[in-house]
Amino acid sequence: MKCPFCGHDNTRVIDSRPAEDNNSIRRRRVCDECGKRFTTYEKVETIPLIVIKKDNNREPYDRSKIEAGVLRACHKRPVSVNQINKLIDEVETEIFNREEKEISSEVIGELVMNKLKDLEAVAYVRFASVYREFKDVNTFMDELKKVMENQK
Repeated sequence: MKCPFCGHDNTRVIDSRPAEDNNSIRRRRVCDECGKRFTTYEKVETIPLIVIKKDNNREPYDRSKIEAGVLRACHKRPVSVNQINKLIDEVETEIFNREEKEISSEVIGELVMNKLKDLEAVAYVRFASVYREFKDVNTFMDELKKVMENQK
């Protein structure tokens, strides 16, 4: 493993343990050249997953697209980075536990919305408004009423 500080190739693992998500290994490493320490995460490589878009185009699964959508929905909301990462990890785990080679973007969107609904109501409505392509204010209000009924 190359040192991120000095670029030297000779680093050693000084500690190894399961990461919080139990889906990866957290390793503490030390560089033999500069002596600085850093952390790496090791994950099992999975079969490539293909996402079927609304227009029936297919593209490789990309975690960063889910991250971008959730970050936009949670912008200026009281949601921590840890909560966002946990939500995305949970969605990703559900996606890969299906053990399918292809998944529709609709299924991914529904998984994200279900997690956001439990995390933060405003972020959920923001995400739903884009994902479900609300056409007018009435559609938006219908979704808000559903959220408000669930909070009672």
